[in-house]
Amino acid sequence: MLNIVLFGPPGAGKGTQSEFLIEKYELVHLSTGDIFRFNIKNATELGQLAKSYMDKGELVPDQVTISMLESEVNKHPHAPGFIFDGFPRTEAQALALDGFLASMNESITCMLALEVEETELKTRLLQRAKTSGRLDDADPAIIQNRIDVYNRETAPVAGYYQQRNKYHGIDGVGSIEDISNRLFQAIETTVNS
Repeated sequence: MLNIVLFGPPGAGKGTQSEFLIEKYELVHLSTGDIFRFNIKNATELGQLAKSYMDKGELVPDQVTISMLESEVNKHPHAPGFIFDGFPRTEAQALALDGFLASMNESITCMLALEVEETELKTRLLQRAKTSGRLDDADPAIIQNRIDVYNRETAPVAGYYQQRNKYHGIDGVGSIEDISNRLFQAIETTVNS
């Protein structure tokens, strides 16, 4: 099973690139952002709780996120693998994900981290707000807070995967096709080593 953590700050291109990875490797895409938005739109209890944190640009608590993700994985028992997009965001989540996958005799294959400079991220997020209607991308103060939260709370999880020799930093600037090819190369190198 191919299990990929697709990693990077808000606006790095995780959603865009995950589509190419899904197509090429027939993976199931698990985006915590998409799952939260679905629950918010449908006014579920989880959605209302998640919204209270997301509206402030804060992370949803680990236990809520982990329980939700386990439920999503269990919906796809015959999947050839998963792309974890936006998860794990903390070392506690990484440990919980490892434990959950180990209970299924699986593990994370690699972390692919899209690396993009902050000024480019801000430009991308403001542009995305115009085209996608995502209000959380339209406010520069919320964007800055999301980037700050990422740098402070999420970026350190990369060290968890570096210690386990599963981290691959990928240049996230350039054409969509060039970035996809860099991701494919990192996966092929990992799988064939």
